[in-house]
Amino acid sequence: MMLKQKEGWIEVITGPMFAGKTEELLRRIKRLEYAKKNIVVFKPVIDNRYAEGEVVSHNKNRTKSVNIIKANDIFKYISKETEVIAIDEVQFLDEAVVKILDYLASRGKRVIVSGLDSDFRVEPFSFMPKLLAIAEFVTKLTAVCVVCGAPATKTQRIVDGKPAKYLDPIVLIGASESYEARCRHCHKVYRKPQNYKGII
Repeated sequence: MMLKQKEGWIEVITGPMFAGKTEELLRRIKRLEYAKKNIVVFKPVIDNRYAEGEVVSHNKNRTKSVNIIKANDIFKYISKETEVIAIDEVQFLDEAVVKILDYLASRGKRVIVSGLDSDFRVEPFSFMPKLLAIAEFVTKLTAVCVVCGAPATKTQRIVDGKPAKYLDPIVLIGASESYEARCRHCHKVYRKPQNYKGII
């Protein structure tokens, strides 16, 4: 006798800015809409770059969404009938989102989120490592380095035409006017250098 596959899991789409994370999230949402799934899409209220009440990619593709301030707000907009929960820019929510999404997936919901895995310093972005650890599926996308054309895995913040300083604020909402995709070798951030010469 074949056992019925159990529903409920977490998918994380991650990578640097300009890698197409939101585009991939929208693609998955569109496929689920064709399948007549009951979907609720969220985004943090802080992300107001393109539109209020919509998730919008850099390519201007979009879908309607619910703006939320904190992770617990998710429960105000879902019900037993909700089959899929999608969140764009999940890294801007509070850390409670990790336990909430784990709870929802364990109760049969398909959870799909997109977000940055690292900040402009190339350090883990808040709770994202915990979310990546509990996810069943992780898709890490790359962009194109604007300097050399190599695969870009880092987000470069630009301030007055120069790389940001290490102690600058972590969160600064922006797009191409403030950020660039860079590879490991072209990414710059002003900080105290580490001296590893002679080790390898």
